[in-house]
Amino acid sequence: MRARYGVPLGITAVAAAGLLYSAGFEARSFRLRRVTIPVLPPGARPLRVLQVSDIHMVSGQRKKQRWLRSLAGLRPDFVINTGDNLSDPEGVPEVLDALGPLLEFPGAYVFGSNDYYGPKLRNPARYLLEKTQGRHGLNGNAPAVGVVHNPWEDLRDGFDAAGWQNLTNTRGALKIDGLEVELTGLDDPHIRRDRYEHVAGGPSSSADFSMGVVHAPYLRTLDAFTSDGYPLILAGHTHGGQLCIPFYGALVTNCDLDTERVKGLSRHTAEGRASYLHVSAGCGTNRYTPVRFACPPEASLLTLVGKE
Repeated sequence: MRARYGVPLGITAVAAAGLLYSAGFEARSFRLRRVTIPVLPPGARPLRVLQVSDIHMVSGQRKKQRWLRSLAGLRPDFVINTGDNLSDPEGVPEVLDALGPLLEFPGAYVFGSNDYYGPKLRNPARYLLEKTQGRHGLNGNAPAVGVVHNPWEDLRDGFDAAGWQNLTNTRGALKIDGLEVELTGLDDPHIRRDRYEHVAGGPSSSADFSMGVVHAPYLRTLDAFTSDGYPLILAGHTHGGQLCIPFYGALVTNCDLDTERVKGLSRHTAEGRASYLHVSAGCGTNRYTPVRFACPPEASLLTLVGKE
């Protein structure tokens, strides 16, 4: 009896322990990623940019809300929100409350698919299948049917009322200590709402520094920003792979970006030009898969400094 059932019971125990750790501890083990990026004009004073992404708020997530409020203590020069704030149609008030202290700083935002639509229960193995078939979101899959519509308009109105700039397929600008910062944003490519033709043409000659902002880092958007001459692109969406293998890394990115650049700072090249790309692993999860493994939730403090 021991020989027959010992191994299966051992595997079950290990799996249960892993699930308990990934859902009970790591998914709530919030971190801050600090990155320095040389993209400003030479001699410019450093700018501190706080990037928050993929909050996926579900009502009652008090620890996440307290942690988000605490980020205001970093005193960033401005905040960039790269989308997917919701995972619950009732979550808008709690998102606005959690981000309330950060809304006092200059900021801008784009939305992700989960701001518009509620998540559906699905087999996580489908992400691997879609990767092998080159299908992600509406980029190759059939349109979603019977989805929940989130009250994204209320979220937009809350951000706008606080003075954050809506970068949905448009441009914005912030003036920080005399430095003109141009922000060019896209709606979510994961559900084919991006319209790069509305913002094409590259950075404005009047801007001291320009960056691209998008939720999902699909290659077509990265290529467009890079070939147009943007020195920095910020994105989220990938959750850093969410369920990673220690000493190996992510298995999927949920878009056509390679797994080597699933989170953190990297370089992207297109048409002989190069941009810095920063992908946030985000601080939340889909409400139906509330687990993380070897990929803790995060926000990012980006210190932009002068080029050498």
